[in-house]
Order: sequence, then structure tokens, then C-alpha cells
Amino acid sequence: MSVFADLVASLADLLQPLFGAGAAAAAIVLFTALVRLLVHPLSRAAARGQKARAALQPRIDELRRKHARNPEKLQRAVLELHAEEKVSPLSGCLPSLCQLPAFFLLYHLFSSSEIGGRANELLSHQLFAAPLGGRWADALGDGGMLGGAGLVYVGLFAFVAAVAAFNYRLTKRTMAARPVPASGDGEQVPGLGAVTKVMPFMSFFTLVTVAVVPLAAALYVVTSTTWSAVERAVLYR
Repeated sequence: MSVFADLVASLADLLQPLFGAGAAAAAIVLFTALVRLLVHPLSRAAARGQKARAALQPRIDELRRKHARNPEKLQRAVLELHAEEKVSPLSGCLPSLCQLPAFFLLYHLFSSSEIGGRANELLSHQLFAAPLGGRWADALGDGGMLGGAGLVYVGLFAFVAAVAAFNYRLTKRTMAARPVPASGDGEQVPGLGAVTKVMPFMSFFTLVTVAVVPLAAALYVVTSTTWSAVERAVLYR
């Protein structure tokens, strides 16, 4: 944790001439961009995997018709098909999973009053009037929504909502191009209908995350979500 704190502090010092008091916030955005650059090859692989799975869909539909009365045999046949074509059903989860350590590091770093036995100096940094170690509840208790910190969160929520709306439209368009598969008897696969309805709204859950985590971790989430939106628009076109 001390090494990570020194990294963030060094980035903030590097950016101080450009961003002044907001250098630590800018350092978090830069750190997030560096993490996303490292994960980008996995994102490209996930995009290729999704396109490959879409190409396999007619063959999977045929397997569903063939093994409609034997779910276990159908599952084995689908897994064998994915293995034969070297397509992983879980490849789309890897980019998100690989980012979790960075998010939790930031969360703990800006939730700890001490780092390595010393006072955590990063907690003194702010994004405009909002402390990077503070939360939305703290902003509401210190001036309300129209206070200095509250207005920072208003702007952050508005930006997240705009990104979520973009992701919503993108997800709806992608899912419309790849309809929910049917089972062997022509019925919709149980459970997938509910997933299809909920999935376009998943991006809006970022608003909840931003509201409950320290502002530094919220900046990571917002930057990463924005990166993902742009990345998906390019890779899944």
C-alpha cells in the first residue's frame, strides 16, 4: 500500500504544474488510463471472442434442436464446440476482473487514515471543493447538494448519467443485432429474457458505485466506464 501511495503521490507531483490543487485527481485519471491501456489487449480479445460466439450461434441453435430433450448432453456439446473453435464463453469477463485489484487499492488507499504508520497525506487532496477521501454522504452533510463538494458530485453524476445513456443505446443496438437464442422447441431459453431486459440498464449502476465509494475510487470508476464506452463503440462496431 505504501508503494502504491508513493506512486499516486509521484504522479500528482508530476502533474502539479498543469493541474495545481487538482493534481492528485488528475493522477488518478492518468493511473486509470494506464491500467486500461494494459488491459486493452484483453478487451480486444473479448471483442473477438464475442464476434466468434456470434458466428457460432447458428451451430449452437442446431445443437439445441438436436438435444432439446437432453440438457446435459446439450451443455456438453456446446462446451465441446467452444473448445473446438477455441472460443471462451468467459473471455468478456477478463477485462473487468483484471481491473478489480487497481480499484480496491484506490478504495483502501483513500479510506485509510494511515499508510505505513504515517498519516495518509493523500487525504488532504481535493477535486475542486470535494476531498478525494470523502463520499457523497459527506458532501450532503457539508453544505448539501448546492455546497462546494455537493456541486462536484452533481457534475459527476450528470457525466456518469450521460455515459450510461450512451452505453444503454449501444447495448440495445448490439442486443438487437444478436437476438436472444431460442431452445429446441422454439421457446426462449429460460432466464435469458430477464437478462436481456436488465442488461441495457447495467451501466446506470455506476451511479450507485459513485455515491458510496470514496471520491478517488469514484474517479477511477467514472474514467474506466468512459473508457469502456468508447472502447466498445470502436471494437464492437
